[in-house]
Amino acid sequence: MGDEQDPLLPIANVGRIMKRILPPTAKVSKEAKETMQECVTEFISFVTSDASDKCRKESRKTIYGDDICRALGAVGLDNYAEAIVRYLHKYRVAALNQHKATTSSFEDKMKNRIEVASHLIKRMKLQLNKS
Repeated sequence: MGDEQDPLLPIANVGRIMKRILPPTAKVSKEAKETMQECVTEFISFVTSDASDKCRKESRKTIYGDDICRALGAVGLDNYAEAIVRYLHKYRVAALNQHKATTSSFEDKMKNRIEVASHLIKRMKLQLNKS
């Protein structure tokens, strides 16, 4: 089993990921799930450790996605690094678009509220002038 210091990923999550790849009728033994659980935990620790070392050398406390991509390449997993770089780029574009949409929506709401307020002020002025 895993080290007391290295918490393992939840076995149910590992099992679900494994089942996604397999045919619907395939079964996964508990032993296979536990083995994969230990492997992915070790993999994450290995790559994160490399990224962390680089951050420490650069006096940084935060590990970014780019650090993980570089670490994947540094440990000889260039194919994975390239795929993760593409994913990271798509993720950042989507996050930026979401931010723009939220900002745009907020700006539209504010413009609408200003128009409504201006209209109400004009109506109040007209009523005051009639009095």
